[in-house]
Amino acid sequence: MTDLSVPPSVAQISVHAAAKINLFLHVTGRREDGYHKLDSLVGFTAIGDHITVAASEEITLRISGPFGEGLSVDDDNLVFAAARLLAEEVGYHGGAAITLQKNLPVSSGIGGGSADAAATLQALNRLWDVGASPQMLAKIGLRLGADVPVCLRSKTARMRGIGEMIDPMDPLPDLGILLVNPGLAVSTPQVFKARQGPFSQPVDVSVPKSGKALCEFLALQQNDLQAPSIELAPVIAQVLETLSGLEGCRLSRLSGSGATCFGLFDDEAAAVAACDAISACHADWWIQPTHFLD
Repeated sequence: MTDLSVPPSVAQISVHAAAKINLFLHVTGRREDGYHKLDSLVGFTAIGDHITVAASEEITLRISGPFGEGLSVDDDNLVFAAARLLAEEVGYHGGAAITLQKNLPVSSGIGGGSADAAATLQALNRLWDVGASPQMLAKIGLRLGADVPVCLRSKTARMRGIGEMIDPMDPLPDLGILLVNPGLAVSTPQVFKARQGPFSQPVDVSVPKSGKALCEFLALQQNDLQAPSIELAPVIAQVLETLSGLEGCRLSRLSGSGATCFGLFDDEAAAVAACDAISACHADWWIQPTHFLD
């Protein structure tokens, strides 16, 4: 039997924690336990945070990067929670020195914390060599947050239920993306509390082959959390208006509960040009051109 207290032989492992975009997000119901049921087409981008783990006797966390100061190193940190939960589930008694390079804004609707937790689970599963299956990691991930299971895959997917139902989808067309955050965090629980109106009905979902067709399909959908998010943070409406007015922007929408919005363009070069245009007017906003993974 393997002694799970013996330090691993692998020196260091790094995992990209890709930013997640909710291309549409429908709230389809609410369970008796209070959790909302969602239906979302999710894509992942080349930009993201970065998790590095190395052998250590104890679990420690160091946070760096442009948004590192917005996070605390305590028990509430999802990276810490992911490490401790995995160790508990597999009976591992060693530790790990974890470094989080925080490149994404905090509480911004693009899955930063969830992606970080997912990357931590993947990295430690390899570092510790404990052989946790994808199903086990997803089960652990769901205890950490609704977005963690889909972030474990980091591939285009349809996410339903409370995050436990994940349907793999075809890769997204090669489009340019512009992510824009006006520099504020939005509370997801408050957004759900502010949401009003009926629940959305399920829709048939397939990924069109062309960027034009995808944008036409997405234009028929919506983010059910966009209106309550704007109610709580009116500047989101200004971001969306600015994005939609940029040359070449085919679609603009809020991701998740915000406050990050995205614009879709024909290619990344167009997104870069749009980034230059918007940066000249809003130097205090976080603006990042990127593209879909897959």
